[in-house]
Amino acid sequence: MHNNLMRKALSALALIGLTMNSGCDTPPPPSSSSSSASNAGESAAVATLEKKIRKFAPVDISANVAALPESEREAVTHLVRAAELFDKLFMIQSWAGDPALLAKLQADKSPEGQAELHLFMINKGPWSRIDHNEPFLRAPVPPKPPQANFYPADATKEEVEAWFKTLTGKAHDDATGFYSVIRRGPDGKLTAVPYSVEYRDILTQVGDELKKAAAATKQPTLKAFLEKRAAAFQSNDYFDSDMAWMELDASIEPTIGPYETYEDEWFGYKAAFEAFITLRDDVETKKLGIFGKELQGLENALPIDAKYRNPKLGALAPLTVVNVVFASGDGNRGVQTAAFNLPNDDRVVSQKGAKRVMLKNVQDAKFAKVLVPISGIALPAADRSKVSFDAFFTHILMHEVMHGLGPQQVGKTGEAVRKALKDTYGALEEAKADISGLWALQQLADKGVISPEIAKSMYTTFLASSFRTFRFGINEAHGKGMALQFNTLLDRGAFVVNPDGTFSVDDTKIKSAVADLTREIMTIQAEGNYAAAKALLTKMVVVRPEVQKVLDRLQDVPVDIEPRFTVVR
Repeated sequence: MHNNLMRKALSALALIGLTMNSGCDTPPPPSSSSSSASNAGESAAVATLEKKIRKFAPVDISANVAALPESEREAVTHLVRAAELFDKLFMIQSWAGDPALLAKLQADKSPEGQAELHLFMINKGPWSRIDHNEPFLRAPVPPKPPQANFYPADATKEEVEAWFKTLTGKAHDDATGFYSVIRRGPDGKLTAVPYSVEYRDILTQVGDELKKAAAATKQPTLKAFLEKRAAAFQSNDYFDSDMAWMELDASIEPTIGPYETYEDEWFGYKAAFEAFITLRDDVETKKLGIFGKELQGLENALPIDAKYRNPKLGALAPLTVVNVVFASGDGNRGVQTAAFNLPNDDRVVSQKGAKRVMLKNVQDAKFAKVLVPISGIALPAADRSKVSFDAFFTHILMHEVMHGLGPQQVGKTGEAVRKALKDTYGALEEAKADISGLWALQQLADKGVISPEIAKSMYTTFLASSFRTFRFGINEAHGKGMALQFNTLLDRGAFVVNPDGTFSVDDTKIKSAVADLTREIMTIQAEGNYAAAKALLTKMVVVRPEVQKVLDRLQDVPVDIEPRFTVVR
C-alpha cells in the first residue's frame, strides 16, 4: 500500500497507545445472518473508500540517483532520512489529534482499517482535501480546524487577532511571523513559542541528518546550505539559510523547511514544514535560461499603474528544473505540488529575488494521468489536439515566475501584501499567478520568445487544466483562485459553453479578459484592499451549474497522482 520509506517514517508516529473498553462478560458470537450483514456493510464501506483512493492515480516517481558519485548518493540518503521526519511534523502542525489517530489506524488490520489508513496517508489527516475537507473515517472526528494546530484549540480567531493588536515591534513580528505557534502560558495568556522550541526533538533529528549530508557532499554550495539550514532549526532564524538556498548550485536540490502558509486558514501567517529532495535536470534548466532575462521587462509591462511596478527586481531569480527523489510533509499531501516559488521571506526576495523550481517528473505524471483524460471530456473534439505538455509546463513555469512579480508590499504603508490581505491572500495570490502567467506568456509570444506551438495551445491547455484545479476543491487556495478566474472569464465571454456542454476559448476576447483580471487582482494587492479581496472571492468562488456538469462527467478520471517514491537508500 505504501512504499518502504513511508512505512518506516510513519512507524515513528505511533505516539499514543489507544485502549478499548471491555466488560467482564464475553459477548456471544454473532449469528451467521448478522455476520453476513456485517461483512456486506464492511465491503460496501471498503468500496466507498477505494473509490476515494482511486481519485489519486498511483505513479512511480524516481530520479537517477545511481548516476551520482558515491559522496552525493550518501548525501541523498541522509536527506531522505531527514525528509521522512517531516510527515510526522506536518501532521502535528495540521491537527493535534493526528498522531494518536494514525496509531489507531496502523493497528487496525481489517480491510476497512487498511483502506482508511491509505486515504489518511494521502491526505495526511482524516479529512478529504479534495472533498471540502469532509471526514472519511468510521470513527467521528471534529471538522478540520481552520487554525490547524498553530493556535490554542480553545481560542477564537477574534481573541488571537485582538492579542496581535496589543503587540508592537519584535514581539508583534515574532507572534505574526512564519516560525512560531501561539500557545497559552501558565497564566492562560497567549504567548508566541518559536518552532525551535515547540518542535525541538524532531528538528534536532532533522538537523543531525542534514549535518551528515553536509559532511558527505563534495559540492560547496550544497554543504553551505545544509549546514546553515541545520543551524536554523535550532536558532529559529532562517534568513542565512534561505540566502544560501538561493545561491545553491549543485546536482542535488533539497528544499527542506517551513515554507507555505496555506494550512493556517485563520491568518495565513504560519509556515508548514515540507521537503522536496530532488536532482537538478541540467538540460531542461538550461532551456529556461532565456526566461530569466525577460523578468524585468515583464514587470515593466504589467497592466497596472506604473507606481505599483518594481523598477528593480532582485539580482537573482533562478529558474530550475528538477526531478523529485522524495517529498514529504506539506509537499506530499492531497494534490501534489508541480512547481514552487520560494522563499517567502520578503527580506530574501528583496535582495535575491525568488527561485522558481519546476518538478518535471511530477508534471509529466499529472499531464498523462489527469489532464489528457480531462481534455477528452471537457473540450470539443476539435480542440483536444491543442492541449500540449509544453504549454502546460510553460504556464506552470510562468505561474511561479509571476508569484515574484507584481506588488509585494502595499503601496501606501509598505506592509507585506500577505499580511494586509490575511485569509484572502492565498486564493488571490494563486489566481494572480495563474492569470498573470497567461498574460506573461502572451507578452513573450508577441516577442517571439516562446514557440508558435505554445502560443497556439496555451489558452486551450489552460482551459482544460482549469477543470483539473477545480477538482482540488474550492475550500483550498488553488481551487478558490481558479473559481475566481474561470467565472470571471466566463462572464467576460472569454470562455464559452458549447451546446453539448463542453467548453471552448473565444480567441477574440481571451487576451483582453486576461489582462483586465490581472490588473484587477494586482491593484487590490497593491492597495492592500482586504474588503475588495473578500468581496471578490465571496462573489466568484462558486461552482456554477455548467461547470458542475463537466465535473460530474469526470468521476472516473483521477483528480491527481499518488506518488510512489522508488528511491533505494
